[in-house]
Amino acid sequence: MRIAALRKARIVNRRGLRQISRVKRVFPLLFLFAAGALGGCDKTTPPAPPAGMVINNEPTQAQPKLKTMKIYLGAETLDAELALTPKEEQTGMMFRTNIQETDAMLFNLRYPQRADFWMKNCPESISAAYITADGVIQEIHHLEKNDTNGVVAGRDDIVFVLETKEGWFPRHNIGVGTAIQSEKGPLADVFLRQQ
Repeated sequence: MRIAALRKARIVNRRGLRQISRVKRVFPLLFLFAAGALGGCDKTTPPAPPAGMVINNEPTQAQPKLKTMKIYLGAETLDAELALTPKEEQTGMMFRTNIQETDAMLFNLRYPQRADFWMKNCPESISAAYITADGVIQEIHHLEKNDTNGVVAGRDDIVFVLETKEGWFPRHNIGVGTAIQSEKGPLADVFLRQQ
């Protein structure tokens, strides 16, 4: 019975060669597999992103409290968290709730630029001071909770950004022109000379 079934499965192709029909069904699958494998050979592999760069890896939760440093704004002192890595910068205060009067986060943008901060995934509004390399506050902005529109600086020489609880600056009589120092000296000496 098995021999008869096998003979029925044999067919003759155009060139007169005999083959088993089961092979014909498998051949298209093998061809598709080979074509798929070889099709990728012509594609160039994209270059790896620069070290430390975050690519399409959006945060999904608040980050733990970051390393802090005391900063002095006139008579006021804050224990500011330091967003030092690209991932820490990208996450910032995202997903944080119940921001306290003493909470602050300092961002080092590394070079003068037109700062542009937004509030995606931030359930509480905050205030942000845009600061030049000399440690002087040049602009203070309200950043509205969950607003995905960036708040762009009016100047292109911002190097640091300090985020605080909404309204912290006016409540503590801190305004444009206030110089910020850290427990380790001027911000430029602490952050910019290390690079």
